[in-house]
Amino acid sequence: MATQSKKDDDKNLIEEVNLDSLKIEEFNTNEIDSIKKEKGLTKLPKERSEDKRRVGKGLKKFIDNKIDEKVFEGLPEEVVELLKKGKKEGKITQDELANALPNAEDNLDLLDEIYTKFLELKIDIVDNLEKTNLFSSEKKDGKKDLKQSISLSEISDDSIRMYLNEIGRVELLKPEEEISLGKKIKEGDQEARKKLAAANLRLVVSIAKKYMGRGLGLLDLIQEGNVGLFRAVDKFDATKGFKFSTYATWWIRQGITRAIADQARTIRVPVHMIETINKFTHTYRRLTQELTREPLMEELATEMDMDIKKVRQIMRISQDILSLDSPVGSEEDSSLGDFIEDDKNLTPDEQTNVNLLKDNLYQMLDFLTPRERKIIIMRFGLDGGDLHTLEEVGKEFGVTRERIRQIEAKTLEKLRDHPNADKIKFF
Repeated sequence: MATQSKKDDDKNLIEEVNLDSLKIEEFNTNEIDSIKKEKGLTKLPKERSEDKRRVGKGLKKFIDNKIDEKVFEGLPEEVVELLKKGKKEGKITQDELANALPNAEDNLDLLDEIYTKFLELKIDIVDNLEKTNLFSSEKKDGKKDLKQSISLSEISDDSIRMYLNEIGRVELLKPEEEISLGKKIKEGDQEARKKLAAANLRLVVSIAKKYMGRGLGLLDLIQEGNVGLFRAVDKFDATKGFKFSTYATWWIRQGITRAIADQARTIRVPVHMIETINKFTHTYRRLTQELTREPLMEELATEMDMDIKKVRQIMRISQDILSLDSPVGSEEDSSLGDFIEDDKNLTPDEQTNVNLLKDNLYQMLDFLTPRERKIIIMRFGLDGGDLHTLEEVGKEFGVTRERIRQIEAKTLEKLRDHPNADKIKFF
């Protein structure tokens, strides 16, 4: 009877909360308190506080884990796991989303769909700048110092120094200001477009810094990132509820990664192969640290879940191309080409043998008639030219190819009987 009474109390308490009118799957843990307050749970008598805690605990657990499975349809497995994690914690970070979708910048339509899913589930995407405090603490005037993100002492180019100082003076926008500017941009306001872009130039720099050392200089990376930033400005939909920096990050990354693929190498490598090369490089470095030696090809193939032939291909593609004119030495008075062997040139010994062979051959050819000598020279390219077919030689002399074959056979027989024939056998 006591158990039945307890169940009845729970039922009455749930009715007071009016859970039937709520779409529980649309709430995360951060909204539980507001739900209780709105439904009057905080006004329950003290003697029922224990029941309130128990039912509230069950409510929290239900809200955390209840998601309509239809939400997951058509999404990658990594994104599904991220949605579940975000539903439980109420938020995810940009880095977590980037790890779940390593090539997201190549499919921004899919990314837009994923953002919509997060919005429907009321999951916040935390800006990495906010999480890591990339631009340091705010100054008294409300601006943030870019120097904390990129040390100006590390940059020797004065033009980059001036640029970083200039964009560091631009004030960051508040969320309501971003929404207002976004609406104005949709109406064609160019000044609003410029203002939104200018306020996020430091975001481009922070992302561009991560791609240094991949074949493009920092200034080039920043310029390409700025192109992506303006694309994001034009496509930004403020009504979806996301911060502009969250959305723009992917367009900036797309601009930078495509520029690296198109410009960083002498021979262009496709974007998807660039990502594979980066994965190979990270795996190689990690295994080198773990094994305290260079990893074997089989170990790399196992770790990357690829066959050895594919790994060898990645290694070959990942090699840098060097110019033969690249300077060598501290004084740079010689080039790389000076140290590359020319396999078409002969060594002194080989050249001497060739000269002796030519002398003996021409002595033998002197015993032939002019016609026979020319036929042999054309057929075997003894004058340094191309070898000619029987038909080509026949056209030269106005006879059939069969007649040329007969003359050639007879001439070779004469050469075999020549006194110098034994000498050329040694070459």
